[in-house]
Amino acid sequence: MAQAKEFSKATNVTGIALTKLDGTAKGGIVLAIRNELNIPVKLVGLGEKVDDLQEFDAESYVYGLFSDVIDQQD
Repeated sequence: MAQAKEFSKATNVTGIALTKLDGTAKGGIVLAIRNELNIPVKLVGLGEKVDDLQEFDAESYVYGLFSDVIDQQD
């Protein structure tokens, strides 16, 4: 979050590419950046290779956040 804040102070940030999203606790930083800084996440890294950088899919992200709850209801 601190890096995103500093970049947004220095320049007009129009979007963020987040790497190592697969290693974070459900990627909660996505919500924090969007909520606090109003900066959209445009790309996410889901691995360590260049090919692992993908367009951010909000629907898949939300499903991932709540998949445990959704799967229990099925």
